[in-house]
Amino acid sequence: MKKIVYLFTLVLVTFSAMAQNNNNSITPQVNVNGEGSVKIKPDYAVITMGAEIKDLDSAKAKKQNDEIIAKMIQVIKKSNVAEKDYQTQRVNLYKTREYQEKKDYFVASQTITITLRNLDNYEKLMADLMAAGANTINGVEFKSTQTEKVATEIRAKAVLNAKKKAEDYASALNQTIGKALIISDQSMVNNPRVYMMKTAMADESAGMDQTLAVGEIEISTNVNVVFELK
Repeated sequence: MKKIVYLFTLVLVTFSAMAQNNNNSITPQVNVNGEGSVKIKPDYAVITMGAEIKDLDSAKAKKQNDEIIAKMIQVIKKSNVAEKDYQTQRVNLYKTREYQEKKDYFVASQTITITLRNLDNYEKLMADLMAAGANTINGVEFKSTQTEKVATEIRAKAVLNAKKKAEDYASALNQTIGKALIISDQSMVNNPRVYMMKTAMADESAGMDQTLAVGEIEISTNVNVVFELK
């Protein structure tokens, strides 16, 4: 008889604990996204440009391409760009078929990535590089050294924005929010990027007067927050 009583008591305690755990696990929640952003002026640019030469002779194509790249490097050095701020990349030599001419050509290409820390020198540097023989511009990306500095500010803005949204939803239901249960960061940095088509000839590009408006960088952060709903 005692065993039956003990067993019955154990079953009651077990079911009571399970019921308590189930009640505790069901926490009313509100799930919201928050956004934060700030605009800053870029203070440096990353330029990727180079040269592409096509010739029937592979050695000639490679030689002409190497000569142009060497001239470009001289221009970069004269522009007071630090050695650590430029690097040659994407050295290619391949054969291509011109079906209308029924000829096989060899294409030699190479690019240089330049970090330009003085944007006042942008127009002159670009003109000098094209005058040296550069005939491809793969992209120009404007950035800011202040990105990390403002990151804390925009994260706080995003969380406060999420909190305000949660409070609005809760208030409409005559409820309030409690502590944050989950915070998920979904940051994104937007850098304005300028894409330019490959030019057919360097002298054609050099003859164009181009004024580039840098504008501003918008740095944005998106955060997902789950609040307790009371």
